Amino acid sequence: MANDLHHLLQSAVDSGETPGVVALVARGDDVELATAGTTELGGSKPMARDTLFRIASLTKAVTAALAMQLVEEGLIGQDDPISRWLPELAGPMVVRTPDGPLDDLVPANRPITVADLLTSRAGWGFPDDFTWPAVGALFVRGWQQYGLQPQLIPAPDQWVKDLSGVPLLYQPGERWLYNTSSDLLGVLMARATGMTLPDLMAERVFDPLGMTDTGFAARPDQLDRFTPYYRPGPDGMVLADPPSGQWSSVPAFPSGAGGLVGTIEDYHAFARTLLPGRSDRLSPRSLQMILTDHLTAEQRAAATRFLDGQGWGSGGAVDVAETEPWNVVGRYGWTGGTGMTAHVIPATDTVAILLSTTAMPDPAATPVQKAFWTYAARG
Repeated sequence: MANDLHHLLQSAVDSGETPGVVALVARGDDVELATAGTTELGGSKPMARDTLFRIASLTKAVTAALAMQLVEEGLIGQDDPISRWLPELAGPMVVRTPDGPLDDLVPANRPITVADLLTSRAGWGFPDDFTWPAVGALFVRGWQQYGLQPQLIPAPDQWVKDLSGVPLLYQPGERWLYNTSSDLLGVLMARATGMTLPDLMAERVFDPLGMTDTGFAARPDQLDRFTPYYRPGPDGMVLADPPSGQWSSVPAFPSGAGGLVGTIEDYHAFARTLLPGRSDRLSPRSLQMILTDHLTAEQRAAATRFLDGQGWGSGGAVDVAETEPWNVVGRYGWTGGTGMTAHVIPATDTVAILLSTTAMPDPAATPVQKAFWTYAARG
């Protein structure tokens, strides 16, 4: 089986899809780990199990799991209005129609709650159509255009203040919208605990799980293991960020939506805690909140650009139908724009993680991701 996994990865390298990739499939306690290619384009250093990557939106699941710990301890409540900790966002305004002008607004019909952030239904975020004026405002005034350039985003207080001037696309709870809710959840948790998000994640997640290589930047002693990442271009791969670039120091705004750096073994240590019976970090009720689809059929249908027909739990998508060879009802996980993907399949006690050096050109899955998902789901 491990040879099959290596062959799958090597095919992606040989085709030019990515310079290097590492993948792990754990079925119960049986762990397969394979690598292919090199850590940089044209380089000679082979990909390894301790290679560091920008795990991008795989951060969302970590943020959701941390939030559920705080819910269990009573530090935050799912029904609490977020204005309790983010007063700048009290009384938000909503565009009358999603594609309408920014000056045609109505008040929100209820406060945004912590549960809205957990299920990505706060009213801010990315819809299927990026041409709407309020989406443009979110990208510019709400700093969402800099998701893969963390050093350009202001500190949390300024970020929240700027976001307060951006109207909601939909009423709270009305639609699923991508990304922004996870960033808001990170800021809220930091304020609720009086800690920075990096310190809070280290204390509550990384240290207890032995995730010694995970954080919001690569430390100086890790830079020799930190890959560049590339974007596909018309004439081949283009360097998007070197090891000494955007993730070489902790940014002013540590993103709960996409800010983490880590290794495949560290992320496995986290992901396995999302499998029932595999960890005492989260109660069954909290796991259910994370792993269960919370969307209506209408909300799923309105989010095909990102969800492609699947649902959303907290911090990740949930398969609700087996429409493709890799879909397994109840499979939970997500992809990262820097070329990452990670899922758990509770029904088979499986964790599947793939990290690569090449960014996804759009939300659609890449060929190696589809092949890997199928391998993990079907064996």
